[in-house]
Amino acid sequence: MKMISVDHISKSYGEKLLFNDISFTIGERERVGLIGVNGTGKSSLLKIVAGIDQAENGEIISGKDYTISYLPQDPKLHQGLTVLEEVFYGDAPILRLMREYETALIEMQNSPEDTGLQEKLSKLQQRMDSENGWDANTAAKSILTKLGIGEFTKLTSELSGGQKKRVALASVLIQAPDLLILDEPTNHLDHESIKWLEDYLGRYTGSVLLVTHDRYFLDRVTNRIFELEGGSLYSYKGNYAAFLEGKAIREENEAATSEKRKNLFRKELDWIRRGAKARTTKQKARIQRFEELESQVSSGKTDEKLDMSIGASRLGKQVLELKHGSKRFGNKLILDDFNILVKPGDRLGIIGKNGTGKTTLLNILAGRIPLDSGEMEIGQTVKIAYYTQENEGLQEDKRMIEYLKETAQIVHTTDGKTISVAQMLERFLFPSFTHGTLIRKLSGGEKRRLFLLKLLLEEPNVLLLDEPTNDLDTQTLTVLEDYLEDFPGVVITVSHDRYFLDKTVDQLLVLQGEGNISFVYGNYSDYLEKEMQKVEIPPQQKPERDTRQEKPKKRKMSYNEKREWEGLEDKIAEAEARLEEIAEEMAKTGSNFEKAQELMKEEEGLNQKLEQLIERWSFLEEIASEG
Repeated sequence: MKMISVDHISKSYGEKLLFNDISFTIGERERVGLIGVNGTGKSSLLKIVAGIDQAENGEIISGKDYTISYLPQDPKLHQGLTVLEEVFYGDAPILRLMREYETALIEMQNSPEDTGLQEKLSKLQQRMDSENGWDANTAAKSILTKLGIGEFTKLTSELSGGQKKRVALASVLIQAPDLLILDEPTNHLDHESIKWLEDYLGRYTGSVLLVTHDRYFLDRVTNRIFELEGGSLYSYKGNYAAFLEGKAIREENEAATSEKRKNLFRKELDWIRRGAKARTTKQKARIQRFEELESQVSSGKTDEKLDMSIGASRLGKQVLELKHGSKRFGNKLILDDFNILVKPGDRLGIIGKNGTGKTTLLNILAGRIPLDSGEMEIGQTVKIAYYTQENEGLQEDKRMIEYLKETAQIVHTTDGKTISVAQMLERFLFPSFTHGTLIRKLSGGEKRRLFLLKLLLEEPNVLLLDEPTNDLDTQTLTVLEDYLEDFPGVVITVSHDRYFLDKTVDQLLVLQGEGNISFVYGNYSDYLEKEMQKVEIPPQQKPERDTRQEKPKKRKMSYNEKREWEGLEDKIAEAEARLEEIAEEMAKTGSNFEKAQELMKEEEGLNQKLEQLIERWSFLEEIASEG
């Protein structure tokens, strides 16, 4: 049984401690989602497990033949290669074989009479037969096609950023390693590609460790969740929904413990203020205990609620109106005599396949790209904030607090109060000691969060959001959604994130390409369900049943079957209870690799047995209900 153990590792970034002395094990066919606020070290942990970065202490334990493939958040492709060559670029044996075969083919085309090349090609063909190289070659092209990449001979340097990410994803999938490590794999994927990836990972025979902001994807793909918080790692069995339930229970328990600690701290503080003299051993011990308590209370996790209750400027009746708008880029038609009236309070989502012009439409509404023809009217009271895919105006050599104070010195909240920019930074999960940090030292996700805060400090009344879920953590997204729910202005967003769209919009603009745009009321899931119903193949008409035929006799349960059926529920309960015990024991194994392996083997056998028991119970239950 193949598995990998991470044993007591720690990692810092400059003065910032990312995680400290964390351990975990990933077994066969586990689908692990990694969650945490931006800047807690999710990408760093993925790199350490992938062997690209090193921890400051601890070790990674796995078998010699254990293979890992890693998809970074921003992959760098090799210059001068075609799409197919890039997919085949790697150290996996099957990739080396396919490269050799493709090279030999090209050499044969140039020197068809060379007998040495003929012999070499013949041997490579035999190896392709024996090592399933043909299947891998076909699979590579199939994966690329499913991810929206159809031009296999196109140079990677000619691809867009989103296309490069999809080619890199195809490259790691084709390697079929024991562990797939994926950092934001759904970025730049449309709904069809995400759905295909969900199905692919569901069938995948290896294990998966991934970071994603897409909560529907996380819920449907994972069977275990790791959460990085406050330098520690917490493990939850189940998918994203199970994680939310487990985290709520954990935080309730921690809150009770924290309150007891604070009460004790208050008593100790009162004693220390009365001027205790540290002359006796007892007094020294008590002062030492006070110092420990002080450290625990001051370093304890605060209630990390991301409060975005920032006010908005007044918005009049006229917002945005596009009349007979047309726009073309080269041969690509984006808008064709398009009309739209945006009203106060509108929540509008823009969706469509990659390349249909979603960002272009947003840029037109923002006044950044002119129309070829038509008219764009903007109300006098409109104040637009445009959250683009790039961190525009983010001055890397400035400190966070200085950067924000260029926009506002104080912030007006929705309840009419005013707070300082420093307080707003703390609400955005930037502790006070980080406010002087240079922006270039922040993680990618922290920069996105800071950029969002900068825009909201402007107190806009129209928010244009271009893929806002990319690079933001799930916690930030959850509170951003709550903020948008109370936001009194207009929200127009381009997004492929189904969860985010379901929570934030009630109208959709569907860009179908070639200037075809349809308007749909409802959320994204409603729209997808209707689209699925359209493409469903109607069932074949069944031949009329001969009613004169004698109905089959109902089967009765035998005495032995009845006894078996009555005892199956107890056996199922016993198996489920033991599986829970195994999960608890595995969490305590630490670096005991052999013990963990034994437990995982028992777990695998129990899961198979449980499946058989449930199948048998269902069969007997059906007979019982007929009788």
